[in-house]
Amino acid sequence: MILTGTIDNIFYVGYHLTEKSLCKGGNKCRNKPIERGGTVDLLQWMGGICYFLNKVFLSFTERARYRGKAESERRWRIASWTVYLSGLPAWIIIFVSRRNWIAASVEASGAPAMLLGLMLALRGIETKPPGWLDRTALVCMPLGFAYSLYDIGPMTTFTQWLEVGLALGFLVGTYRLAKQKTDGYRWFALMNLSCGTLMGIQGYPWLALQQALSLLFVADAYRAGRRNKTLTYR
Repeated sequence: MILTGTIDNIFYVGYHLTEKSLCKGGNKCRNKPIERGGTVDLLQWMGGICYFLNKVFLSFTERARYRGKAESERRWRIASWTVYLSGLPAWIIIFVSRRNWIAASVEASGAPAMLLGLMLALRGIETKPPGWLDRTALVCMPLGFAYSLYDIGPMTTFTQWLEVGLALGFLVGTYRLAKQKTDGYRWFALMNLSCGTLMGIQGYPWLALQQALSLLFVADAYRAGRRNKTLTYR
């Protein structure tokens, strides 16, 4: 599943737009450009900016935690999951409107983990999350990844491995960070590296640069989290 988005959408962090699900019989329309339109452009900007801000706010969260500012940490953590969830509907609407069920399902698979992250941010990590929500997030994660593998098909090219890394990083990273585990940042880094490399291969240097910028915030959040010896992460 390769992103074939417009070059001006440099804030796109989340996932990918592809025609592959409509072209199972061959590759001739795999790289078909996305149709431009006011609504689509607006949704892309909304979703992309929200996903990008999620990474920025996560970095602010870890820095506030490192400095011992609990209330500031809580506010930034709530903000990070709020903007993440706010950007999700935009991408699902775009994918569904284009009948790209694979991409829509993978994005939707991350929704329970996002809700879990927001709930724990609001209630505190010490509070046990609702069992049904945690189990739903756990079930959706492998289902979404398996569906992604089905769409990608036999692993014969380097770009397909990048697509696997992108999907795996998105799903696992979202769940692990929802549980406030620092290793989630490593999965997000895998997502950004995979997506950035794909953008470079497909000739979208600005999108590749944006992924590098997102990776900087992810790395900063991971470094700050690791430096805090009082973290409850495992």
